Amino acid sequence: MAILAYGINYRTAPINVRERIAFTAEELLSDLTKAKRSIAGVREVVIISTCNRTELIVSIDSEGRKAVEDWLCSYRTIRKEELEQLAYAYWNQSAAEHLIKVSSGLDSQVLGEPQILGQIKNAYEVARLAGTLGPELNLLSQITINWAKKVRSETGIGENPVSVAYAAVVMAQQIFSSVKNKMVLLVGAGDTISRVGEHLRELGIKNMVVANRTLMHAEALAEKLDGQASTIDAISGHLHNFDMIIASTGSSSHVLGLEKFQTAAKKRKNRPVFIVDLAVPRDIDPAVDFISNIYLYTIDDLTDIIQENINKRKVQAIAANEIAASGASAYMQESRMRQHTDLLKTFRNSHTSIAREEETKALNSIAAGEDPSKVISELAHNLTNKLIHQPTVAIRDASASNRNDLLEFIKDLYELDK
Repeated sequence: MAILAYGINYRTAPINVRERIAFTAEELLSDLTKAKRSIAGVREVVIISTCNRTELIVSIDSEGRKAVEDWLCSYRTIRKEELEQLAYAYWNQSAAEHLIKVSSGLDSQVLGEPQILGQIKNAYEVARLAGTLGPELNLLSQITINWAKKVRSETGIGENPVSVAYAAVVMAQQIFSSVKNKMVLLVGAGDTISRVGEHLRELGIKNMVVANRTLMHAEALAEKLDGQASTIDAISGHLHNFDMIIASTGSSSHVLGLEKFQTAAKKRKNRPVFIVDLAVPRDIDPAVDFISNIYLYTIDDLTDIIQENINKRKVQAIAANEIAASGASAYMQESRMRQHTDLLKTFRNSHTSIAREEETKALNSIAAGEDPSKVISELAHNLTNKLIHQPTVAIRDASASNRNDLLEFIKDLYELDK
């Protein structure tokens, strides 16, 4: 069996494709079960789905890419020709190296961002709960996470903090000459929106409302930000009050539609509205961008904003990539060792059996009154002969067959040149 990492990300696919492929957190357990049951030849499966990427990590035979593609096309209704042009596939050691880079932030839109490691951990844990994480991907998860931590602890890849949340706030400062007195609506209550709110507070913004599908979650975040809380349904009729709207929920469809913003725009009387939709799938109807004085940006529009601090991290990325490559090599070594565990057990058991047989003979001889020193000498002689019998036969056969490769291997194995 082989390990395959198959997927699309922000580099290979635009947002309108990524949102069609994305998996929601609410349905991921079920999706994993269906994937394992439906993809031909798959033994284990993990799904990583964030705003910037969707990847299937599977244990499957070496011809398994087609099976994964076929399932994803049918499950997400995308033409195979389209998916083939956008998707990438990494196998075995390359898959391990890719996942270490992803987990450490080396493959993120914001180079070195730390949140992805938590998302990867969660993806593995959900697969564990779904029963689709077996021994092969469990080993991969351990290597991935441990070496990603090593990357972050031994390099400065995480210095000069940048994030999508930070980029959204920087963009807001470019739209407005001053943001301190602006009314802000935060849609969602997850980590991304929480970080946006913290950045806004640092800028001195005090007028914030957190709207979420679950009021309790909105209230918890609003309390941290000294803001107000609302449900999305309740706030949708008051959009005209807000100068800035930043959205990031886990919804599979738009949570704020075109008509609400058309009504809000009329009430605002040409006052501009700055909106950033950080969600994939998108929370806000893209048609909103065509309304006069509404400036709608998506996560793909933030690349230029974050580039400056990314440049400061690129020097550190050289060392980080070297660590990721070392981690991938370590994964392959451990994987190969585990593949031959049964052989190792058989080898050890066969020699243990010989030792016990000779030990029993020796003890019986001593119990019968034979000279212990003589018994021990015979034990050493017999044990040596039995243990070197097979290697001796192998050396003779290799010599007779001119198998110098085997002879060199035996020299290395027994360190006979030292």
